[in-house]
Amino acid sequence: MDLTFLGGPAPQRGVGVVAPFDFALDRELWRWVPDEVSLHVTRTPYVPVEVSLDLARLVSEHETLGEAVRTLITVAPEVVAYACTSGSFVGGLAGERAMCEAMVRAGTVPAVTTSGALLEALTELGVRRIALVTPYTVSVTRSLEAYVAQAGVTVAGCAFMGLTRHIWKVPYREVAAMARQAVSRPGTAQALFISCTNLPTYDVIPQLEAELRIPVISANQVTMWAALRRLGTRAVGPYQALTDPAARGGPDLPEAPDVPRAAPEVPEAPE
Repeated sequence: MDLTFLGGPAPQRGVGVVAPFDFALDRELWRWVPDEVSLHVTRTPYVPVEVSLDLARLVSEHETLGEAVRTLITVAPEVVAYACTSGSFVGGLAGERAMCEAMVRAGTVPAVTTSGALLEALTELGVRRIALVTPYTVSVTRSLEAYVAQAGVTVAGCAFMGLTRHIWKVPYREVAAMARQAVSRPGTAQALFISCTNLPTYDVIPQLEAELRIPVISANQVTMWAALRRLGTRAVGPYQALTDPAARGGPDLPEAPDVPRAAPEVPEAPE
C-alpha cells in the first residue's frame, strides 16, 4: 500500500537535555513536555563519586558540558538544558552564567540550567522569600542557600534529607513531609522550591500547593518550563502555579486532584 500521502510523522521541535550520569527521571521530564516537542537526553560520563559538592563540580566542568552539547547538536535541538541543580549552583551566579556561555559556544543554540531556571521562575512568580527542600547533605544545601542569596532571595525555611545516593527512590510521602517541615512557619515563605532533578516531584506539586497555599516549584519543573519558554511554548503542568496561570493566586489556588499516598519504601540511609 502506498502511504506517501500521509507525509510521515508531524514535525517535532527538539529540546536537548544534558543530565548527570546518575539521572533516573527521564519519564518525569517528559510529563511537562507538549506533544509537538521531543526531548533528546544525554548523560555526563560516570565518575565514582557520591552526591556531594565534589560531584557537582565534576559534572559541570565546561569540557564535559561542551562534549555533551556537541553530541546533541546532531539532532538539531532548538535549545539545550543542563538538568542538574547542584551542578549549576555550585559555582554561584558567575559559574552558572559561564556554564550557559560554554553550552552556547558548543551548540550555537540558547542554553538554560536548572539553577538559572529557578531564578527565572522566582522572577515570574514575583517571589523573593522561599523555603527549600533538598535531598542533599548539609554542605550541598548550604551552597544552594548561598546561590539564591547572591540573587537577593531570602531563605525563610529549609529541610534536607542528607542523602548521597539513590535520590530517585525517595517516595512522594517523604517529599511532602519535608515540604511541611520547611514551611513550618505559615506566612513566611512566598514559595517552596524542591531541589534536585533526581528527586520525583511531578504529582506532589499540586497536592502541596493546595495544602500550603503557596506556589511549589521543583528542579525538573523549572528546567522544562524555562527550556520550553525559549521555544515559545508552555510546559504541561495542570494545577501547578508556575505552568498553569489559573493555579496562581495564593488563597485562591484551586483544589488539586488526590495523589495516592502509597509509595515505595524510603531509600536506605547513605553510608
